[in-house]
Amino acid sequence: MEHRIVGPGPYRATRLWNETVELFRARMPLRKHRCRFKSYEHCFTAAEAVDWLHELLRCSQNFGPEVTRKQTVQLLKKFLKNHVIEDIKGKWGQEDFEDNRHLYRFPPSSPLKPYPKKPLYQKEVIKFPEWNDPPPGTSQENIPVKPVVMNSEMWYKRHSIAIGEVPACRLVHRRQLTEAHVEEIWKSMTLSYLQKILGLDSLEEVLDIKLVNSKFIIHNVYSVSKQGVVILDDKSKELPHWVLSAMKCLANWPNCSDLKQPMYLGFEKDVFKTIADYYGHLKEPLLTFHLFDAFVSVLGLLQKEKMAVEAFQICCLLLPPENRRKLQLLMRMMARICLNKEMPPLCDGVGTRTLMVQTFSRCILCSKDEVDLDELLAARLVTFLMDNYQEILKVPLALQTSIEERVAHLRRVQIKYPGADMDITLSAPSFCRQISPEEFEYQRAYGSQEPLAALLEEVITDVKLSSKEKKKKLKQFQKSYPEVYQERFPTPESEALLFPEKPKPKPQLLMWAFKKPFQPFQRTRSFRM
Repeated sequence: MEHRIVGPGPYRATRLWNETVELFRARMPLRKHRCRFKSYEHCFTAAEAVDWLHELLRCSQNFGPEVTRKQTVQLLKKFLKNHVIEDIKGKWGQEDFEDNRHLYRFPPSSPLKPYPKKPLYQKEVIKFPEWNDPPPGTSQENIPVKPVVMNSEMWYKRHSIAIGEVPACRLVHRRQLTEAHVEEIWKSMTLSYLQKILGLDSLEEVLDIKLVNSKFIIHNVYSVSKQGVVILDDKSKELPHWVLSAMKCLANWPNCSDLKQPMYLGFEKDVFKTIADYYGHLKEPLLTFHLFDAFVSVLGLLQKEKMAVEAFQICCLLLPPENRRKLQLLMRMMARICLNKEMPPLCDGVGTRTLMVQTFSRCILCSKDEVDLDELLAARLVTFLMDNYQEILKVPLALQTSIEERVAHLRRVQIKYPGADMDITLSAPSFCRQISPEEFEYQRAYGSQEPLAALLEEVITDVKLSSKEKKKKLKQFQKSYPEVYQERFPTPESEALLFPEKPKPKPQLLMWAFKKPFQPFQRTRSFRM
Protein backbone atom coordinates (compact mmCIF):
# COMPACT_ATOMS: atom_id res chain seq x y z
CA MET A 1 0.00 0.00 0.00
CA GLU A 2 2.46 2.61 -1.24
CA HIS A 3 1.67 6.20 -2.05
CA ARG A 4 3.87 7.75 -4.72
CA ILE A 5 5.60 10.94 -3.62
CA VAL A 6 4.18 13.93 -5.47
CA GLY A 7 6.97 16.49 -5.77
CA PRO A 8 6.78 20.26 -6.10
CA GLY A 9 5.22 21.83 -9.14
CA PRO A 10 1.97 23.26 -10.45
CA TYR A 11 -1.39 21.69 -9.61
CA ARG A 12 0.11 19.62 -6.80
CA ALA A 13 -3.17 19.51 -4.87
CA THR A 14 -5.00 18.16 -7.92
CA ARG A 15 -2.27 15.59 -8.58
CA LEU A 16 -2.51 14.43 -4.96
CA TRP A 17 -6.30 14.09 -5.24
CA ASN A 18 -6.08 11.98 -8.39
CA GLU A 19 -3.31 9.83 -6.91
CA THR A 20 -5.35 9.15 -3.75
CA VAL A 21 -8.51 8.34 -5.73
CA GLU A 22 -6.67 5.87 -7.96
CA LEU A 23 -5.10 4.10 -4.98
CA PHE A 24 -8.40 3.97 -3.10
CA ARG A 25 -10.28 2.46 -6.05
CA ALA A 26 -7.52 -0.02 -6.89
CA ARG A 27 -6.72 -1.36 -3.43
CA MET A 28 -9.71 -0.88 -1.13
CA PRO A 29 -10.85 -4.42 -0.12
CA LEU A 30 -14.33 -5.30 -1.41
CA ARG A 31 -16.48 -8.18 -0.19
CA LYS A 32 -20.03 -9.40 0.19
CA HIS A 33 -22.24 -7.72 2.82
CA ARG A 34 -25.80 -8.25 4.05
CA CYS A 35 -28.16 -5.42 4.86
CA ARG A 36 -31.84 -5.87 5.77
CA PHE A 37 -32.00 -9.46 4.65
CA LYS A 38 -30.38 -8.65 1.30
CA SER A 39 -26.88 -9.42 0.07
CA TYR A 40 -24.69 -6.94 -1.81
CA GLU A 41 -21.54 -7.91 -3.72
CA HIS A 42 -18.33 -5.86 -4.09
CA CYS A 43 -19.02 -3.26 -1.41
CA PHE A 44 -17.66 -2.00 1.91
CA THR A 45 -18.91 -0.35 5.06
CA ALA A 46 -18.18 3.27 5.95
CA ALA A 47 -16.09 2.19 8.94
CA GLU A 48 -14.01 -0.15 6.76
CA ALA A 49 -13.36 2.69 4.32
CA VAL A 50 -12.30 5.00 7.14
CA ASP A 51 -9.94 2.37 8.59
CA TRP A 52 -8.27 1.58 5.27
CA LEU A 53 -7.99 5.15 3.96
CA HIS A 54 -6.77 6.46 7.33
CA GLU A 55 -3.93 3.94 7.29
CA LEU A 56 -3.09 4.86 3.68
CA LEU A 57 -2.86 8.58 4.48
CA ARG A 58 -0.83 8.06 7.65
CA CYS A 59 1.72 5.89 5.83
CA SER A 60 1.99 8.32 2.92
CA GLN A 61 4.93 10.73 2.89
CA ASN A 62 2.65 13.23 1.18
CA PHE A 63 0.43 13.56 4.27
CA GLY A 64 2.24 12.00 7.24
CA PRO A 65 1.31 10.29 10.50
CA GLU A 66 -0.45 13.38 11.89
CA VAL A 67 -3.60 12.69 9.83
CA THR A 68 -6.54 12.08 12.16
CA ARG A 69 -9.56 9.83 11.74
CA LYS A 70 -11.78 12.90 11.68
CA GLN A 71 -9.85 14.31 8.73
CA THR A 72 -10.21 10.95 6.94
CA VAL A 73 -14.00 11.10 7.41
CA GLN A 74 -14.00 14.62 5.94
CA LEU A 75 -12.11 13.36 2.90
CA LEU A 76 -14.59 10.50 2.40
CA LYS A 77 -17.43 13.01 2.55
CA LYS A 78 -15.78 14.79 -0.37
CA PHE A 79 -15.37 11.45 -2.15
CA LEU A 80 -19.12 10.91 -1.84
CA LYS A 81 -19.88 14.45 -3.03
CA ASN A 82 -17.63 14.05 -6.10
CA HIS A 83 -19.01 10.56 -6.95
CA VAL A 84 -15.78 8.76 -6.15
CA ILE A 85 -18.03 6.48 -4.09
CA GLU A 86 -21.81 6.01 -3.85
CA ASP A 87 -24.07 4.32 -1.39
CA ILE A 88 -25.42 0.87 -2.08
CA LYS A 89 -28.54 2.34 -3.70
CA GLY A 90 -26.53 4.56 -6.05
CA LYS A 91 -27.03 7.83 -4.19
CA TRP A 92 -24.25 10.44 -4.10
CA GLY A 93 -23.70 14.20 -4.25
CA GLN A 94 -24.15 15.13 -0.57
CA GLU A 95 -21.62 15.11 2.25
CA ASP A 96 -23.67 12.90 4.57
CA PHE A 97 -20.97 10.26 5.04
CA GLU A 98 -20.58 9.06 8.63
CA ASP A 99 -18.26 6.61 10.35
CA ASN A 100 -20.77 3.76 10.71
CA ARG A 101 -21.89 0.45 9.13
CA HIS A 102 -23.62 2.01 6.13
CA LEU A 103 -22.73 0.26 2.84
CA TYR A 104 -20.94 1.96 -0.06
CA ARG A 105 -19.50 0.89 -3.38
CA PHE A 106 -17.50 2.26 -6.28
CA PRO A 107 -19.34 3.54 -9.36
CA PRO A 108 -18.29 2.07 -12.73
CA SER A 109 -15.86 4.97 -13.16
CA SER A 110 -14.74 7.59 -10.68
CA PRO A 111 -13.98 10.90 -12.37
CA LEU A 112 -10.50 12.28 -11.86
CA LYS A 113 -10.20 16.00 -11.43
CA PRO A 114 -8.96 17.92 -14.47
CA TYR A 115 -6.17 20.38 -13.98
CA PRO A 116 -7.63 23.82 -13.36
CA LYS A 117 -7.36 26.31 -16.16
CA LYS A 118 -5.64 29.30 -14.65
CA PRO A 119 -4.80 32.51 -16.50
CA LEU A 120 -1.27 32.28 -17.77
CA TYR A 121 1.00 34.46 -15.73
CA GLN A 122 3.87 36.37 -17.24
CA LYS A 123 6.20 33.81 -18.83
CA GLU A 124 9.18 36.10 -19.23
CA VAL A 125 12.51 35.29 -17.66
CA ILE A 126 12.94 37.07 -14.34
CA LYS A 127 14.82 40.21 -15.34
CA PHE A 128 17.68 41.64 -13.34
CA PRO A 129 18.03 45.44 -13.67
CA GLU A 130 21.33 46.55 -15.15
CA TRP A 131 23.08 49.86 -15.48
CA ASN A 132 22.32 50.07 -19.15
CA ASP A 133 18.59 50.01 -18.40
CA PRO A 134 17.12 53.44 -19.14
CA PRO A 135 15.26 55.37 -16.47
CA PRO A 136 11.51 54.65 -16.25
CA GLY A 137 9.55 56.26 -19.06
CA THR A 138 12.21 55.98 -21.77
CA SER A 139 12.23 53.62 -24.74
CA GLN A 140 14.92 51.20 -25.88
CA GLU A 141 13.47 50.28 -29.25
CA ASN A 142 16.04 52.13 -31.38
CA ILE A 143 19.11 51.77 -29.20
CA PRO A 144 21.79 49.91 -31.18
CA VAL A 145 23.59 47.03 -29.49
CA LYS A 146 27.34 47.07 -29.89
CA PRO A 147 28.58 43.61 -30.93
CA VAL A 148 31.36 41.92 -29.02
CA VAL A 149 34.47 41.53 -31.19
CA MET A 150 37.47 39.96 -29.47
CA ASN A 151 40.33 41.03 -31.71
CA SER A 152 44.01 40.72 -30.95
CA GLU A 153 44.37 44.30 -29.77
CA MET A 154 41.54 43.95 -27.26
CA TRP A 155 42.91 40.62 -26.09
CA TYR A 156 46.30 42.16 -25.52
CA LYS A 157 44.90 45.04 -23.49
CA ARG A 158 42.67 42.79 -21.39
CA HIS A 159 45.47 40.38 -20.58
CA SER A 160 48.20 42.93 -20.02
CA ILE A 161 47.44 43.14 -16.30
CA ALA A 162 48.67 39.56 -15.86
CA ILE A 163 52.17 40.55 -16.93
CA GLY A 164 52.24 43.83 -15.07
CA GLU A 165 51.65 46.16 -18.00
CA VAL A 166 48.58 48.13 -16.87
CA PRO A 167 47.41 50.50 -19.61
CA ALA A 168 45.92 53.88 -18.99
CA CYS A 169 42.46 53.76 -17.43
CA ARG A 170 39.70 56.09 -16.30
CA LEU A 171 36.98 55.91 -13.65
CA VAL A 172 33.40 55.61 -14.79
CA HIS A 173 30.78 56.78 -12.27
CA ARG A 174 27.69 54.72 -12.94
CA ARG A 175 24.17 56.06 -13.01
CA GLN A 176 22.80 56.41 -9.50
CA LEU A 177 21.08 53.29 -8.16
CA THR A 178 17.52 54.32 -7.36
CA GLU A 179 15.21 52.83 -4.75
CA ALA A 180 13.15 51.26 -7.53
CA HIS A 181 16.27 49.49 -8.83
CA VAL A 182 17.06 48.09 -5.38
CA GLU A 183 13.50 46.84 -4.93
CA GLU A 184 13.54 45.15 -8.32
CA ILE A 185 16.85 43.44 -7.50
CA TRP A 186 15.42 42.07 -4.25
CA LYS A 187 12.31 40.78 -5.98
CA SER A 188 14.13 39.24 -8.95
CA MET A 189 16.83 37.46 -6.98
CA THR A 190 14.38 36.22 -4.32
CA LEU A 191 12.11 34.66 -6.93
CA SER A 192 15.10 33.18 -8.74
CA TYR A 193 16.28 31.49 -5.54
CA LEU A 194 12.80 30.05 -4.99
CA GLN A 195 12.61 28.78 -8.56
CA LYS A 196 16.02 27.14 -8.19
CA ILE A 197 15.11 25.35 -4.95
CA LEU A 198 11.80 24.08 -6.34
CA GLY A 199 13.59 22.86 -9.47
CA LEU A 200 10.99 24.42 -11.80
CA ASP A 201 11.51 25.86 -15.26
CA SER A 202 9.12 28.68 -14.41
CA LEU A 203 7.06 29.97 -11.50
CA GLU A 204 4.20 31.01 -13.76
CA GLU A 205 1.76 28.25 -12.69
CA VAL A 206 2.75 28.35 -9.02
CA LEU A 207 2.91 32.07 -8.38
CA ASP A 208 1.71 35.29 -9.99
CA ILE A 209 4.89 37.36 -10.06
CA LYS A 210 2.94 40.58 -10.53
CA LEU A 211 1.38 40.17 -7.08
CA VAL A 212 4.77 39.88 -5.35
CA ASN A 213 5.54 43.14 -3.55
CA SER A 214 9.25 43.88 -3.27
CA LYS A 215 8.63 46.35 -0.42
CA PHE A 216 7.29 43.47 1.69
CA ILE A 217 10.49 41.50 1.15
CA ILE A 218 12.77 44.36 2.17
CA HIS A 219 10.62 45.21 5.20
CA ASN A 220 10.60 41.59 6.38
CA VAL A 221 14.39 41.45 6.14
CA TYR A 222 15.41 44.69 7.86
CA SER A 223 12.50 45.84 10.07
CA VAL A 224 12.78 43.19 12.76
CA SER A 225 13.31 43.11 16.52
CA LYS A 226 16.19 41.43 18.34
CA GLN A 227 14.04 38.29 18.52
CA GLY A 228 13.55 38.35 14.74
CA VAL A 229 9.87 39.38 14.87
CA VAL A 230 8.71 41.88 12.25
CA ILE A 231 8.14 45.45 13.48
CA LEU A 232 5.20 47.18 11.79
CA ASP A 233 5.26 50.83 10.77
CA ASP A 234 1.47 51.02 10.73
CA LYS A 235 0.42 50.27 14.32
CA SER A 236 -3.23 49.95 13.28
CA LYS A 237 -2.36 46.57 11.72
CA GLU A 238 -1.03 45.19 14.99
CA LEU A 239 -2.77 42.40 16.86
CA PRO A 240 -5.43 43.74 19.22
CA HIS A 241 -4.09 44.26 22.72
CA TRP A 242 -6.46 41.74 24.28
CA VAL A 243 -5.42 39.03 21.78
CA LEU A 244 -1.74 39.70 22.37
CA SER A 245 -2.26 39.54 26.14
CA ALA A 246 -4.11 36.23 25.82
CA MET A 247 -1.31 34.77 23.67
CA LYS A 248 1.35 35.89 26.16
CA CYS A 249 -0.65 34.32 28.99
CA LEU A 250 -0.74 30.88 27.36
CA ALA A 251 2.79 31.10 25.96
CA ASN A 252 4.21 31.88 29.43
CA TRP A 253 1.96 29.54 31.44
CA PRO A 254 2.01 28.99 34.55
CA ASN A 255 3.45 32.49 34.97
CA CYS A 256 0.24 34.18 33.89
CA SER A 257 -0.49 34.93 37.57
CA ASP A 258 2.26 37.50 37.33
CA LEU A 259 0.14 39.32 34.76
CA LYS A 260 -2.61 39.79 37.38
CA GLN A 261 -5.16 37.83 35.34
CA PRO A 262 -8.23 36.41 37.12
CA MET A 263 -7.87 32.68 37.67
CA TYR A 264 -10.67 30.10 37.81
CA LEU A 265 -11.27 26.53 36.77
CA GLY A 266 -11.13 26.31 32.98
CA PHE A 267 -9.58 29.77 32.65
CA GLU A 268 -6.93 28.53 30.19
CA LYS A 269 -9.63 27.01 27.96
CA ASP A 270 -11.47 30.31 27.72
CA VAL A 271 -8.25 32.15 26.90
CA PHE A 272 -7.45 29.63 24.17
CA LYS A 273 -10.98 29.93 22.74
CA THR A 274 -10.55 33.71 22.60
CA ILE A 275 -7.38 33.37 20.51
CA ALA A 276 -8.91 30.69 18.27
CA ASP A 277 -11.99 32.84 17.60
CA TYR A 278 -9.88 35.83 16.56
CA TYR A 279 -7.70 33.86 14.12
CA GLY A 280 -10.70 31.90 12.86
CA HIS A 281 -12.46 35.08 11.70
CA LEU A 282 -9.60 36.48 9.63
CA LYS A 283 -10.71 37.49 6.13
CA GLU A 284 -7.69 35.80 4.56
CA PRO A 285 -5.34 33.07 5.82
CA LEU A 286 -1.98 34.23 7.10
CA LEU A 287 -0.16 32.69 4.12
CA THR A 288 -2.56 34.55 1.77
CA PHE A 289 -4.67 33.13 -1.02
CA HIS A 290 -2.33 33.96 -3.89
CA LEU A 291 0.60 32.09 -2.25
CA PHE A 292 -1.43 28.90 -1.65
CA ASP A 293 0.00 27.04 -4.66
CA ALA A 294 3.55 28.10 -3.78
CA PHE A 295 3.34 26.74 -0.23
CA VAL A 296 1.60 23.54 -1.38
CA SER A 297 4.36 23.06 -3.95
CA VAL A 298 7.03 23.38 -1.24
CA LEU A 299 5.30 20.56 0.68
CA GLY A 300 6.63 18.24 -2.02
CA LEU A 301 10.15 18.83 -0.62
CA LEU A 302 9.51 17.65 2.94
CA GLN A 303 11.57 14.50 2.32
CA LYS A 304 14.54 16.87 1.88
CA GLU A 305 14.15 18.82 5.09
CA LYS A 306 16.95 21.33 4.51
CA MET A 307 15.66 22.29 1.07
CA ALA A 308 12.08 22.52 2.40
CA VAL A 309 13.19 24.89 5.17
CA GLU A 310 15.00 27.12 2.67
CA ALA A 311 11.98 27.20 0.35
CA PHE A 312 9.61 28.05 3.23
CA GLN A 313 12.00 30.80 4.36
CA ILE A 314 11.77 32.47 0.96
CA CYS A 315 8.00 32.00 0.64
CA CYS A 316 7.48 33.57 4.08
CA LEU A 317 9.50 36.60 2.96
CA LEU A 318 6.84 37.27 0.32
CA LEU A 319 4.11 37.70 2.97
CA PRO A 320 2.77 41.12 3.96
CA PRO A 321 4.62 42.25 7.10
CA GLU A 322 1.47 42.16 9.26
CA ASN A 323 0.78 38.56 8.20
CA ARG A 324 4.37 37.52 8.89
CA ARG A 325 4.24 39.10 12.36
CA LYS A 326 0.97 37.39 13.25
CA LEU A 327 2.36 34.07 11.99
CA GLN A 328 5.55 34.47 14.03
CA LEU A 329 3.66 35.20 17.26
CA LEU A 330 1.14 32.41 16.65
CA MET A 331 3.74 29.74 15.88
CA ARG A 332 5.81 30.72 18.91
CA MET A 333 2.74 30.42 21.15
CA MET A 334 1.73 27.04 19.65
CA ALA A 335 5.22 25.60 20.06
CA ARG A 336 5.51 26.77 23.68
CA ILE A 337 2.10 25.37 24.60
CA CYS A 338 3.00 21.97 23.12
CA LEU A 339 6.30 21.85 25.02
CA ASN A 340 4.86 23.06 28.32
CA LYS A 341 4.21 20.08 30.59
CA GLU A 342 2.54 22.36 33.15
CA MET A 343 -0.24 23.30 30.72
CA PRO A 344 -3.60 21.69 31.64
CA PRO A 345 -5.49 19.93 28.81
CA LEU A 346 -7.16 22.53 26.63
CA CYS A 347 -9.66 20.05 25.18
CA ASP A 348 -10.93 16.80 26.64
CA GLY A 349 -10.02 13.74 24.59
CA VAL A 350 -7.68 15.56 22.18
CA GLY A 351 -3.92 15.91 22.58
CA THR A 352 -2.48 19.41 22.80
CA ARG A 353 -0.43 19.09 19.62
CA THR A 354 -3.35 17.69 17.62
CA LEU A 355 -5.58 20.45 18.98
CA MET A 356 -3.12 23.13 17.84
CA VAL A 357 -2.98 21.72 14.31
CA GLN A 358 -6.76 21.26 13.99
CA THR A 359 -7.56 24.70 15.43
CA PHE A 360 -5.15 26.90 13.47
CA SER A 361 -4.35 25.01 10.25
CA ARG A 362 -7.19 26.56 8.26
CA CYS A 363 -6.40 30.13 9.36
CA ILE A 364 -2.78 29.60 8.28
CA LEU A 365 -3.24 27.90 4.88
CA CYS A 366 -6.42 27.83 2.84
CA SER A 367 -7.38 28.10 -0.82
CA LYS A 368 -9.70 30.77 -2.11
CA ASP A 369 -11.34 28.23 -4.39
CA GLU A 370 -12.53 24.92 -3.00
CA VAL A 371 -9.66 22.42 -2.91
CA ASP A 372 -10.66 18.99 -1.65
CA LEU A 373 -7.35 18.25 0.06
CA ASP A 374 -6.68 21.69 1.55
CA GLU A 375 -7.41 20.50 5.11
CA LEU A 376 -4.89 17.67 4.91
CA LEU A 377 -2.32 19.87 3.19
CA ALA A 378 -2.78 22.65 5.76
CA ALA A 379 -2.36 20.18 8.61
CA ARG A 380 0.80 18.82 7.03
CA LEU A 381 2.26 22.31 6.63
CA VAL A 382 1.36 23.49 10.14
CA THR A 383 2.91 20.36 11.65
CA PHE A 384 6.18 21.06 9.82
CA LEU A 385 6.04 24.74 10.80
CA MET A 386 5.64 23.88 14.48
CA ASP A 387 8.71 21.65 14.38
CA ASN A 388 10.89 24.13 12.44
CA TYR A 389 9.35 27.56 13.01
CA GLN A 390 12.54 29.11 14.43
CA GLU A 391 14.50 28.31 11.25
CA ILE A 392 11.67 28.92 8.77
CA LEU A 393 10.79 32.37 10.09
CA LYS A 394 14.42 33.51 9.99
CA VAL A 395 15.77 35.67 7.20
CA PRO A 396 17.75 33.41 4.81
CA LEU A 397 21.29 34.69 5.35
CA ALA A 398 22.69 33.34 2.06
CA LEU A 399 20.01 35.15 0.04
CA GLN A 400 20.44 38.40 1.97
CA THR A 401 24.23 38.35 1.55
CA SER A 402 24.01 37.60 -2.15
CA ILE A 403 21.59 40.46 -2.82
CA GLU A 404 23.52 42.94 -0.70
CA GLU A 405 26.75 42.08 -2.53
CA ARG A 406 25.07 42.60 -5.88
CA VAL A 407 23.66 45.96 -4.85
CA ALA A 408 27.08 47.01 -3.54
CA HIS A 409 28.69 45.92 -6.81
CA LEU A 410 26.28 48.02 -8.84
CA ARG A 411 27.00 51.05 -6.68
CA ARG A 412 30.76 50.63 -6.99
CA VAL A 413 32.81 52.94 -9.23
CA GLN A 414 33.91 51.14 -12.38
CA ILE A 415 37.37 51.17 -14.00
CA LYS A 416 37.36 51.33 -17.78
CA TYR A 417 40.40 50.35 -19.84
CA PRO A 418 40.97 51.57 -23.37
CA GLY A 419 39.64 49.05 -25.84
CA ALA A 420 37.45 47.30 -23.27
CA ASP A 421 33.87 47.01 -24.39
CA MET A 422 31.88 48.46 -21.49
CA ASP A 423 28.66 48.81 -23.45
CA ILE A 424 27.85 45.15 -23.44
CA THR A 425 24.60 44.37 -21.67
CA LEU A 426 25.21 41.42 -19.38
CA SER A 427 22.49 38.82 -19.30
CA ALA A 428 20.68 38.02 -16.07
CA PRO A 429 22.24 35.33 -13.89
CA SER A 430 20.86 31.94 -14.76
CA PHE A 431 21.16 28.58 -13.11
CA CYS A 432 23.00 25.57 -14.43
CA ARG A 433 21.37 23.00 -16.67
CA GLN A 434 22.28 19.40 -16.00
CA ILE A 435 24.17 17.78 -18.88
CA SER A 436 25.44 14.30 -19.59
CA PRO A 437 29.04 13.30 -18.70
CA GLU A 438 29.86 12.96 -22.39
CA GLU A 439 28.67 16.48 -23.15
CA PHE A 440 30.62 17.80 -20.16
CA GLU A 441 33.85 16.17 -21.35
CA TYR A 442 33.33 17.56 -24.85
CA GLN A 443 32.70 21.08 -23.56
CA ARG A 444 35.69 20.89 -21.27
CA ALA A 445 37.94 19.79 -24.11
CA TYR A 446 36.65 21.97 -26.94
CA GLY A 447 34.20 24.52 -25.55
CA SER A 448 36.83 27.08 -24.50
CA GLN A 449 39.65 26.06 -26.84
CA GLU A 450 37.88 26.82 -30.10
CA PRO A 451 37.53 30.61 -29.56
CA LEU A 452 41.07 30.73 -28.14
CA ALA A 453 42.39 28.92 -31.22
CA ALA A 454 40.57 31.42 -33.42
CA LEU A 455 42.10 34.27 -31.44
CA LEU A 456 45.57 32.76 -31.86
CA GLU A 457 45.09 32.54 -35.62
CA GLU A 458 44.05 36.16 -35.68
CA VAL A 459 47.28 37.17 -33.96
CA ILE A 460 49.30 35.03 -36.38
CA THR A 461 47.66 36.46 -39.50
CA ASP A 462 47.63 40.09 -38.35
CA VAL A 463 49.77 41.84 -40.96
CA LYS A 464 49.73 45.14 -39.07
CA LEU A 465 51.86 43.75 -36.29
CA SER A 466 55.60 43.85 -36.57
CA SER A 467 57.55 40.67 -35.98
CA LYS A 468 58.73 41.92 -32.62
CA GLU A 469 55.19 42.72 -31.39
CA LYS A 470 53.83 39.47 -32.79
CA LYS A 471 56.50 37.43 -30.98
CA LYS A 472 55.74 39.25 -27.75
CA LYS A 473 52.03 38.54 -27.96
CA LEU A 474 52.61 34.94 -28.90
CA LYS A 475 54.80 34.49 -25.82
CA GLN A 476 52.02 35.96 -23.70
CA PHE A 477 49.51 33.58 -25.28
CA GLN A 478 51.82 30.60 -24.77
CA LYS A 479 52.19 31.47 -21.10
CA SER A 480 48.44 31.86 -20.54
CA TYR A 481 47.14 29.00 -22.71
CA PRO A 482 49.95 26.46 -23.24
CA GLU A 483 47.65 23.66 -24.41
CA VAL A 484 46.10 25.70 -27.22
CA TYR A 485 49.53 27.00 -28.21
CA GLN A 486 51.01 23.47 -28.21
CA GLU A 487 48.22 22.21 -30.45
CA ARG A 488 48.91 24.99 -32.98
CA PHE A 489 52.72 24.63 -32.83
CA PRO A 490 53.42 21.01 -31.91
CA THR A 491 57.14 21.24 -32.81
CA PRO A 492 59.76 23.97 -32.75
CA GLU A 493 60.05 23.60 -36.52
CA SER A 494 56.38 24.55 -37.00
CA GLU A 495 56.90 27.60 -34.85
CA ALA A 496 60.03 28.51 -36.77
CA LEU A 497 58.11 28.50 -40.05
CA LEU A 498 56.17 31.51 -38.81
CA PHE A 499 59.32 33.59 -38.61
CA PRO A 500 61.67 32.34 -41.36
CA GLU A 501 65.26 33.46 -41.02
CA LYS A 502 66.32 36.02 -43.55
CA PRO A 503 69.51 35.14 -45.55
CA LYS A 504 72.48 36.97 -44.15
CA PRO A 505 74.32 39.18 -46.75
CA LYS A 506 77.86 38.06 -47.54
CA PRO A 507 80.54 40.50 -46.36
CA GLN A 508 82.16 42.55 -49.08
CA LEU A 509 85.66 41.47 -50.07
CA LEU A 510 88.32 44.12 -49.64
CA MET A 511 90.83 44.80 -52.41
CA TRP A 512 93.75 44.32 -50.14
CA ALA A 513 92.64 40.78 -49.50
CA PHE A 514 93.79 39.78 -52.98
CA LYS A 515 97.34 41.05 -52.38
CA LYS A 516 100.03 38.96 -50.85
CA PRO A 517 100.25 39.27 -47.19
CA PHE A 518 102.95 41.56 -45.85
CA GLN A 519 106.24 39.81 -45.53
CA PRO A 520 109.20 41.07 -43.63
CA PHE A 521 112.23 42.20 -45.67
CA GLN A 522 114.64 39.43 -46.27
CA ARG A 523 118.29 40.20 -46.87
CA THR A 524 119.50 38.65 -50.11
CA ARG A 525 122.95 37.79 -51.13
CA SER A 526 124.58 40.33 -53.31
CA PHE A 527 125.39 39.37 -56.86
CA ARG A 528 128.47 41.31 -56.77
CA MET A 529 131.46 39.29 -56.05
